[in-house]
Amino acid sequence: MRLLILGTGWMAQEHARRFSAIEGVDIVGAVDVDPARVGEYADSFKIANRFTSLEAALEWGAFDAVANVTPDRIHHPTTMALIAAGKPVLCEKPLAENFGKATEMADAAEAAGIVNMVNLTYRNVAALQKARQMVQAGEIGTVRHVEASYLQSWLVSKFWGDWRTDPKWLWRLSRGHGSNGVLGDVGIHILDFASYGAALDIDHVFCRLRAFDKAPDNRIGEYGLDANDSFAMTLDFSNGAFGVVHASRWASGHLNELRLRIYGDKGGIEVVHNLDGSALKACVGENVENAKWEELDAGTVATNYQRFVDAVRTGVQAEPSFRHAAELQKVLDLAVVSDEKRAELRASADTQ
Repeated sequence: MRLLILGTGWMAQEHARRFSAIEGVDIVGAVDVDPARVGEYADSFKIANRFTSLEAALEWGAFDAVANVTPDRIHHPTTMALIAAGKPVLCEKPLAENFGKATEMADAAEAAGIVNMVNLTYRNVAALQKARQMVQAGEIGTVRHVEASYLQSWLVSKFWGDWRTDPKWLWRLSRGHGSNGVLGDVGIHILDFASYGAALDIDHVFCRLRAFDKAPDNRIGEYGLDANDSFAMTLDFSNGAFGVVHASRWASGHLNELRLRIYGDKGGIEVVHNLDGSALKACVGENVENAKWEELDAGTVATNYQRFVDAVRTGVQAEPSFRHAAELQKVLDLAVVSDEKRAELRASADTQ
C-alpha cells in the first residue's frame, strides 16, 4: 500500500513510525505548507516525494491512501478533497470542529464507498478491548453505572515542558487560537473510552466546564487563557445506565492517565491506562460477595494503523469510522451548549 502523509507535525512523526513498521506499507509522499518543514520530515523518514499543497499531491496521485494529520480546523476541507478523489483516509481526532462538518465528512465518505477511520488512539489499548468483550459476553450482567476520567498535570508539572513559554501548549489554553480546552483536546478520547468499553451509546449529557486563573489578566502575550481546564459531565446511556465522566489538566501525580470503571448487576471491571502501561481488573462471580478484584491478562490487539491498512487492502470498513467520530462530536458540541444553558441535552440519533 502506497501511503501519503498529510501534515508533518509531532503526531505525523508517530504515524510515520507506525506505518513504516507494517509490512507492505510504503510511505511515498508527505505534504506540508511549509517547504522547510516538509523537507526535514521527508528526509527524516526517507520519503521520496514532498509537496507544499494537497492540490499538488492529488495532481501527482500516485498513492493509495492518506493519513490526515493536519490541524483540527484543516481536517474538513482536506478530507473532503481526498474523498472527492476517491482516496481512503485515516484522519486524526477530532474529525472536525463541529458536528455539522463531521457529519458532512461521514456522509461523503459513505456515499463514495471509501474506507474511512478516525485515529482514536486508545482503541489500541488491549485492556479496553477485553473489557468491552467481557461486557458484551454478559460477564458483569446489565451495565448500571460507568465512571471514567482523563487526568493530566501539565498545568502543574513541567514534565512535558513549561506551558507558560511554549506556544505548543499555550494555544491549547486559548479559545482565540482555536482551542476548546480540555474538552476539545481529550474529551473525545474519554467519551470513546467510556462508551466503547461499556458497549453503550450516549443518550443524554449534562456538562460543566471551568477555566481557572493562570496568569495576570489570564493572558500571556498574544494568548488569552480562556479555554476550559477541567470538565465534569453526567451521561445517560442508551440502556438507562448512568455515567460520570471528568477530565482535568490540574491532576497532580497523573501525567496522562485514563481510567474506566464499569459496574453491572453481576460484577465490575476496571481499566487503567497511563505512561507505564495498561491494567485490567475484574470483580465477577463469587468474588462479588467479598469484593475481591483479580487482574486479568488482556493479551494484545491490532493498532488503528494496522486495521486501517487491512481495511484498505480488503475494502472492508473498520472502526472507529467517521460516523462514530461524528456522533462523539455531537456529544462534545452539546456539552458546550449544556454548560452555557445549565441544562441536560439529548444526544441520541434523532436529536436536531
